[in-house]
Amino acid sequence: MGKGKIALGVVVGVVVIGAVSANAGNDEDKGGKDTSASSGQHSGSGSGQGSGGKGGSAAKDAKDKGKAPAFGGDGSYQVGKDVKPGTYRTADNSDGCYWERAKDASGEFEAILANDNVTGTSYVTIKASDKLFKTNGCADWQTVEDKPSGTPRTRKIDGDAGMLRVGVDIAPGTYTSAGNKDDGCYWERAKDALHSLDSIAANDNASGTAVVTVAASDAYFKTTGCADWTKSS
Repeated sequence: MGKGKIALGVVVGVVVIGAVSANAGNDEDKGGKDTSASSGQHSGSGSGQGSGGKGGSAAKDAKDKGKAPAFGGDGSYQVGKDVKPGTYRTADNSDGCYWERAKDASGEFEAILANDNVTGTSYVTIKASDKLFKTNGCADWQTVEDKPSGTPRTRKIDGDAGMLRVGVDIAPGTYTSAGNKDDGCYWERAKDALHSLDSIAANDNASGTAVVTVAASDAYFKTTGCADWTKSS
């Protein structure tokens, strides 16, 4: 399964909490199964935008550039052997990238726990119960620190930023995105980076003007295909 494969949970139409695409996979855990869902129609490019231009947390981006990657953006990695469980970040995927969490190495559709086609930034949490992590066409993956660090952007946010970490890449608050057309703007407030249905706190496919309040308790905010977001409060 390579780059360009459609992500399992691609949103078709407005998705409310508790709903899922018919193409969604399963996310196994010790307590049972959770339905998997991708972030949205497609992922964005770049990160947040501050007063001087586009990009995510300037401090974090600079720090990442000087840090050795945890693993490369192309390959299949056995969890616990080639890659440790944890949360990882990939950025600057202007050409798009595909990643996949799998419960085994069979290569079958049913083995997929969660996946996504990414342009821009993505965060993914690999669980100890996962068996394989596949990544194709992505920038190198960096280990994410448990405690957020960096200076979050508080003014305009690139509407194609992809996945932003609240408190690091984007500040909590209310944001407005105007001029969106044909339901092409997808946003999502996420509780974690597992990319399961339970990860979604709220989401929408927006036309015209979109307004969303990113809570301090949110872990991530995803935006793709949207006009730039402006913080209003």
